[in-house]
Amino acid sequence: MEIWKAIIVGIVQGLAEFLPISSSGHIVLTQYLLGIRELEGNHQPDLSFEIILHLGTLVSVIIFFWPSLWRLVQSLYTPSMIEDRKMIMWLGIATVPAVIAALLFKDFFDSVPGNPVMVSGFLIVTGLVLFAPRLIKGQVEKVGLRSSLIMGIGQAFAILPGISRSGSTIAAGLMSGVKAEKAAEFSFLMSIPAIAGGFVLTMKDRMEETGSLAEAFKSCFNAAYLSGAVAAAIVGILAIYLVMGAVKKGKLEYFSYYCFVAGIAGMIWFSTR
Repeated sequence: MEIWKAIIVGIVQGLAEFLPISSSGHIVLTQYLLGIRELEGNHQPDLSFEIILHLGTLVSVIIFFWPSLWRLVQSLYTPSMIEDRKMIMWLGIATVPAVIAALLFKDFFDSVPGNPVMVSGFLIVTGLVLFAPRLIKGQVEKVGLRSSLIMGIGQAFAILPGISRSGSTIAAGLMSGVKAEKAAEFSFLMSIPAIAGGFVLTMKDRMEETGSLAEAFKSCFNAAYLSGAVAAAIVGILAIYLVMGAVKKGKLEYFSYYCFVAGIAGMIWFSTR
C-alpha cells in the first residue's frame, strides 16, 4: 500500500473513530474509493492495517485521558479510591457484550465490509441513533451496572461497519441517565480494552499464518501502516476535543445530519457501480 493512501485512511480513522460518524464505515468506504478494496474480486486489505490504525487512535485516548487512567491505576493500591476501582469493574462489564457478539456473529460481521451499500445504510442508522437521546432520557445516575451494560450493548452493535462506536455508546449512556461528559469519557475509555483485545487477536492470527512472533510484527508494522497510525493518533486528539465540546453543549445530534447525507450518498454511489 502506498504511504499517501495509508495517511489518508489514517486521517479518516482519527476523525471518525471519535466523531460519532463510524470509523469502520468510513474506513471501508474510503478504501473502496481509493482502490484499496475492490467492488469485485478478491483484492481485500490486510486486517492488520485496520488494527494498526486503531492502535493509533488508542494512543489518542491514552494521551487525552491520561489523568483519568492514572487514577484508575492508583485505585488498585489505594484503599480509599473505591469509586475509581468500581469504574474498572464497569469497564470490564461494558466489554462483555461486544465479546459475546463477536464470537456469536463473527461470520456476519466479517461479511458486511464486502457490501458498501449496506455499510452506507448503517451510517443512516447511526444518524437515527444520535437523535435518540433527544427522545429518550433516563433518570440521572452515575455510571454503574445498568448503564455500563447498556453502553456495552451499544458497543456490540458498533462492530457493524457504519454504526458509530462512540455515537452508539454515548447515546446509550445519555439515554440511561449518565451525565453527558461522564458518558463521553466512559465511552472513550471503553475503547481501550476493545482495541487492545482486537490487536491481540490479530497478532495471534498473524503468528499462526507466519509461524513466528517476529514475522507477525513485521507484517503489521511496516512504513505505510505506521504512517497511517501516526496520522490517526494526531487527528484523533483533535477529534476528541471536538466531541467532548459537542457533548457538553448537547449538540451530539448535529453529527446525524452528516451521517444521513453520507449514508444516502454512499448508497446511491455504490449501488450504481
